[in-house]
Amino acid sequence: MKKILLFFLLLSSIVVAQTKVKVDLSNPNATIYTHLYFLQEDTYQPAKSAKTIYGYTGKEAEEIAIKLKKILDGKGLKIDFTKVPTDKMYADTSGFKIGFKYVLFPSQMPEIYVEKIGGNWYYSPETTSKINEIYTSVFPWYTEQLLQIIPEFGHHSFLKIELWQFLGILFLSLISLGLFYVLRKVVYLILKRIQYWIVHKTNDRINLSIRKLTRPVVLLLLIWFIKSLLPSLMLHLEVNTAIFLALDIMVTVFWIYVFLKLVQVIMSIYSDYAESTDSKLDDQLVPIVDNFLTGVVIIGGILKLLTLFGVDPVTVVAGASIGGIAVALASQDTVKNLIGTIMIFVDKPFHIGDWIEADIAAGTVEKVGFRSTRVRAFDTSIFQIPNSLLSEMIVNNKGLRAFRRYQTNLGVRYDTPPELIEAFVIGIRKIIEVDPTTRNDVFNVEFTGFGDSALLIMVNVYFTQLDWDSEQRSKHNLHLAILKLAKNLGVDFAFPSSTLMIEQFPDKKAITMPYNIDKERTSKIIEDIK
Repeated sequence: MKKILLFFLLLSSIVVAQTKVKVDLSNPNATIYTHLYFLQEDTYQPAKSAKTIYGYTGKEAEEIAIKLKKILDGKGLKIDFTKVPTDKMYADTSGFKIGFKYVLFPSQMPEIYVEKIGGNWYYSPETTSKINEIYTSVFPWYTEQLLQIIPEFGHHSFLKIELWQFLGILFLSLISLGLFYVLRKVVYLILKRIQYWIVHKTNDRINLSIRKLTRPVVLLLLIWFIKSLLPSLMLHLEVNTAIFLALDIMVTVFWIYVFLKLVQVIMSIYSDYAESTDSKLDDQLVPIVDNFLTGVVIIGGILKLLTLFGVDPVTVVAGASIGGIAVALASQDTVKNLIGTIMIFVDKPFHIGDWIEADIAAGTVEKVGFRSTRVRAFDTSIFQIPNSLLSEMIVNNKGLRAFRRYQTNLGVRYDTPPELIEAFVIGIRKIIEVDPTTRNDVFNVEFTGFGDSALLIMVNVYFTQLDWDSEQRSKHNLHLAILKLAKNLGVDFAFPSSTLMIEQFPDKKAITMPYNIDKERTSKIIEDIK
């Protein structure tokens, strides 16, 4: 009785096992699962796995199926079946050729994909026809020979890694360490040559940036070397997946570092160029461009890291775009200011240090930032003007004047003799002509009219010194020279006053100023002006 029960129990278990293990080619998920399931150690049936290969039969189909699995394992590509479509009518719309196909790893292995042929899904004829080419590119030529010469004790494993694989990892590490010291010098010299070939200049700051750039570049070359040889060790899929993930993360981090150092090299070169130009706005642009490029590199690196952890690149980009739109809508003023900043740097309506007048703000431009421009007024207070508004204002840039115009009126007493007025005007003209800070070809000094309390002499000059401080010193010297001339000639300046006229007053005479109008004397005073 017991034997009969054991027989039926064994028979039922065989039936259940057979119902679980069956070939299913109805959709991409089922085909890929069938291929890999029947090549596992506990369910190894390569004949059933070969059913997923289209156009081949027998041992040839089995060999293709086995090589496909080895390629995926060798590259550490583990399939997440939760993301593989189960729709039998699935159509790939991501590429230029839209069709019923599914690419397993679009970025790492775009050549391997399944497609619908008839009513079933198979590995594509293109994939199977290139299988030997792909296999050779993944596994070095010596891989098969290496497996044949390994003795039996070399296959003892620990943590799913066999003894010979441990030795291979150690050997690969030692080779990489030796190559690091060799390549570090070679890559540095190559980068120096490239840098000098591009810009034809060098300095300590550029050399330091290139030296810092050398190490990550060498490490990237070594990681490429390790990734090309690692499949030959035939590591377990889980081990390969972990190693390749770690290497991909390192590659991404190193590329971020490389681009950050490359930004430093570029900004060092641009900073030297900005210092050589007359425009101070170029100097202000250096930190802005530096921050912008650094932000682009970091954001791009973070997006790349997210894709390594299984996040779909399309989803990341779409999410970033939607997030960007949301941020833009929520901060329209910030976006407007950023656009205004770009327009200021493109049009260059003013430079750092220029004196500008914009609406109610007047002062010296101190800084142009991402959001606003800082203008310092006469009283040392600060105008913080949003760039979106400043780019739309009418800006009067006093710093772009070819000369600084100065005009004033001098009032002399009404009883000044005409001869002295003429001598005074000629003397002021001589002062302007000999003054090195004024234009001696364009100026005006004329007796222009009769004021309420004085005879008016208009003085209109142009100073060649463009900055405000120099202009004030030039005015100071001009005023002192005019005062000295008036004192030497005996010309008095008038001030608001009233004169009471009395026609007759006993024993009183009108007061008259003792003006000296001797022509020789006035001519000598004018000639002495230097």
